[in-house]
Amino acid sequence: MIVINRHLGNRYVSFALTCLVFFGILHAIFNNIERTVPTLSPFLFPTLTVFLLVFHLFIAIFMIMKYWCDKQRVFLLAIAFAFVGSALLMAGTLSCFPTWLNPYSLHPNNYNDAMIYFMMRNIMMASLFTLSTVLFTLRHSALTRLMYGSIVGLLFIFTALMIILAWLYSSHSALLSLDLVNNDTRQNTILWTQVINIILILFWVSTLITMLVITRLRNLFWLSGCFLCVCYIITLSTLMTTDYVGGFVWYRARFFEAIATLVIIFTLLQDVFSLYRQSHLKYQQSYQNSIRDALTRLYNRSYFYESLSHSLSTTTGSKPVSVIVSDLDRFKRINDTYGHLQGDKVLQFVSNLLMDSVRPQDIAARIGGEEFVLLLPNTSSEAAKQVAERIRILLASFDRETTHGELPEPITISMGVYTATSSAVTAEECVERADKAMYEAKETGRNRVVVFS
Repeated sequence: MIVINRHLGNRYVSFALTCLVFFGILHAIFNNIERTVPTLSPFLFPTLTVFLLVFHLFIAIFMIMKYWCDKQRVFLLAIAFAFVGSALLMAGTLSCFPTWLNPYSLHPNNYNDAMIYFMMRNIMMASLFTLSTVLFTLRHSALTRLMYGSIVGLLFIFTALMIILAWLYSSHSALLSLDLVNNDTRQNTILWTQVINIILILFWVSTLITMLVITRLRNLFWLSGCFLCVCYIITLSTLMTTDYVGGFVWYRARFFEAIATLVIIFTLLQDVFSLYRQSHLKYQQSYQNSIRDALTRLYNRSYFYESLSHSLSTTTGSKPVSVIVSDLDRFKRINDTYGHLQGDKVLQFVSNLLMDSVRPQDIAARIGGEEFVLLLPNTSSEAAKQVAERIRILLASFDRETTHGELPEPITISMGVYTATSSAVTAEECVERADKAMYEAKETGRNRVVVFS
C-alpha cells in the first residue's frame, strides 16, 4: 500500500510540474509577443474559434467510434456529448461576429452574446467531464439496456438544455437576459468578473479534483483530460486579469484552449497507433502460430510444402534446391523408457540444434512425430550432404551430462538428401525421394547420411 501511494504521489507531482513548466513556457512566449507585436488582427479570435470547433467535432466523432467498439465504456459518450455541445456553442459564438463572416455587414459584433456562449460552454463541459469520470467507475459493471438508455437520455437532455439556454439568453428571448459585457465599451460587468468567472473556475477545479481522485492518472487518456481541466482553469484565471474584451488576454486564453485540445487529439492519435501496434503484434503472433509446430516451434508441414513449392518454381541447374529428411533413431524406446515428457524434451533439443545449424534463409520443419525436414535453397547436393553430416555428428556427440538432462542418453539420427535441379519436379516428389534416402540410411545401420541417386 505504501509503494502504491508513493507511485501515485509521484504521478501527481510529475503532472503538476509538467503543467507548471508547459504553461510557464507559453506565458513567456505570449509576453514576448505582446512586447513585439503592436496589435493582432480582429479576425484572429474567430479564426481560432473555427479551428477549435473543428477540433472538438473531431474529438467527439473519435469518442463515439471508441464507444461503438466497446460499449462498456459508456463514459466516452459523456465526453463525446461535451465536445459536440462545445462545437455547437462555438458555432453560436461565430454568429456573434457578423463582421468576420461578412466584412460589409451592418450588424455590430455582439460580445455579450459571445460571452454567454463561452460561459454556457464551460458549465456544460465541466459538468459532462465530471459525469464521465463518475461513469468511468462503472466500466466493469453489467449495465442493463434501461440503464444505458437512461444515461444516453440524460446526456442528450442536459446537452440540449445547455445549448437552448445559451441560445435564449443570447438576445433571442425577451424574458431571459444576462449582461456580462457592455457591447459599446467592451467592458466586462461586475457579474462576470466577480461572480461568473469565479464560479466557472470552481467548476473546473471540482472537475479536476474528481478526475484526479477517481482516475489516478492511470493512463495517457485521463492525463490529457486533467491537462484540459488545468488549461480551462488557467484560461479563466487569465481572463480575470482584464476588464476588456478583445485584447491580448483573450487571444492568450483562446490559444491555451486550442493547445489543450491539440493535446487531446495527439493523445487520441497515440491511442490509435497503440491499438494498431497491438493488433499488428497479435496478427504476427497468430500468423506464426499458424505456420509453426506448437511443441518445437519449427515450421509445420503445410508451410514447408508451400515454401518448397515456391523455391522449386525458380530452380535451375545453377540454383539447386536441396531437401534433407531426417528421423531420430529408436525414438519410440525413449518414450517407452523415460516417458513422453522426456521424449518432448528430446524433440525440442533436436529442433533447436537444427535451427542453429542452418542459415537464416533455410527452413527447418517438423513433418511427423520424430521426423524433421530441412529446405536449403541454392544448395548443391554435396553442400547439403556436408550440412547433414555436421548435424549428425554434432547430435551424436551429446549425452546426458553435456545436455544437463535434456537427452537421457545419446541420440542418433538418420538423414536422407535429395537435390532438385529442375522446376519440373514437385514438392511431394522431392520429399519422397529424400525420404527414400533416409529409409536407406535406416536399413543400412542408422546414424548415417544417404544421398538419393
